Amino acid sequence: MSDIFEALSAPARRAILDELTDRDGQTLFELCTRLTMKHNLALTRQAISQHLDVLEAVGLIRTSREGRYKYHFIDTKPLHQIVSRWIDSPKK
Repeated sequence: MSDIFEALSAPARRAILDELTDRDGQTLFELCTRLTMKHNLALTRQAISQHLDVLEAVGLIRTSREGRYKYHFIDTKPLHQIVSRWIDSPKK
């Protein structure tokens, strides 16, 4: 679970998740454009790609390849595990 918190600690990664929440299934190019325009993040495509790799490694996004395009989708299951740890736990 600590790896999820670590992944969420970077503002750029949270912005990526915000963008995928707003419009799921984006390519790297689309994410780069939206992050620059809406969040004023001046990151290279390579930097954004590395952030996407981290998010995918902890299960917060999943990808799907169609032809030469790779689409990124948010996956909130790991977040539910975190929330349920404290919210759904029995009261003592």
